[in-house]
Amino acid sequence: MSPPRTVVFDLGGVLVDWNPRYLYRQLLPTDDDVEWLLAEVTTGAWNKEQDRGRSWAEAVEKLSAQFPEYAELIAAYDERWDEMLGGAFGGMVEILDELRTTGVGLYALTNWSAEKFPIARERYPWLSWFQGIVVSGEEKLVKPDPQIYRVLLERYGIEPASTVYLDDVSANVAAARELGMVGLHVTGDDPERARAELAEMGLVSASRE
Repeated sequence: MSPPRTVVFDLGGVLVDWNPRYLYRQLLPTDDDVEWLLAEVTTGAWNKEQDRGRSWAEAVEKLSAQFPEYAELIAAYDERWDEMLGGAFGGMVEILDELRTTGVGLYALTNWSAEKFPIARERYPWLSWFQGIVVSGEEKLVKPDPQIYRVLLERYGIEPASTVYLDDVSANVAAARELGMVGLHVTGDDPERARAELAEMGLVSASRE
């Protein structure tokens, strides 16, 4: 079997260390308070609607009306969003850098707010290494909806059977596999595993030089 010709990366959790706890640990006294807020108020489901294209102004207004006593903390999610961005996962960026020397097609497919993605573009110059990036907030679709994968495949003429897809969310990996891609469940804090799996396919070296 010949090596895949295309590699598609998820961004958050794979290449970018994004975590709302980085912000809220500055604003709340204990980790328990942080976890409660993220579980009950500024939830993942609420944030996902911004990834789907809802404006931050609408999101903050609606949630603040529901939880007026937390309005300031809710607003901070929008106004200080950049403080949720950690660094890049260096080991994964090294893999990306190695891949771009091999001639494979490099693309990204990310659940990300269209309003916030320009912040990432400015902060992480290696995003320019991708030949194309599909951002959920711009498409009004979120993973694991198979339609957003089809947007990527059709826009860039990608053949699923010769494509590897990397994501830290198992449901997103499963959706890629359903469409015929080779799906790898990897996380940015374990680049050795990602490297080993890609090396088995002949895409990168088995160890860092």
